Amino acid sequence: MFDLMDSTIFFASYGNAFGLSNITLGSFDIFLAYIVAIIVSILVALLLKLPLLPGKPYRYSFDVSAIYPTPIIAIGILSIFLVLNYTFMYNGLVLAIVIGILSALFVKYLFDFVFPKPLNEDNGEDINE
Repeated sequence: MFDLMDSTIFFASYGNAFGLSNITLGSFDIFLAYIVAIIVSILVALLLKLPLLPGKPYRYSFDVSAIYPTPIIAIGILSIFLVLNYTFMYNGLVLAIVIGILSALFVKYLFDFVFPKPLNEDNGEDINE
């Protein structure tokens, strides 16, 4: 994660297509944006009635939960925006909140359509159904 922060700071300080090179982000701002995206995505996922942990056995479960993959998707999308040097307002905090909300909504309503569960080899049905 720290390599990602270092490369994000490098690309953000390298230059900007919009000529806003005087706007800089420090490593604390990036770290705070990641933490806000993680917390918001977990809280919104819990408000949407996603379980905190997937079903047992955890290792072979393909159930979505508030812990996995919701914050991972939020971190990934936020890092894409930060590498592209798009922070919106308040050094990326508003963007982190919006991405946290949208990632929880994506996991709740669209995740199974985009990433379907694997089929059971015995009878050709979904594993967790």
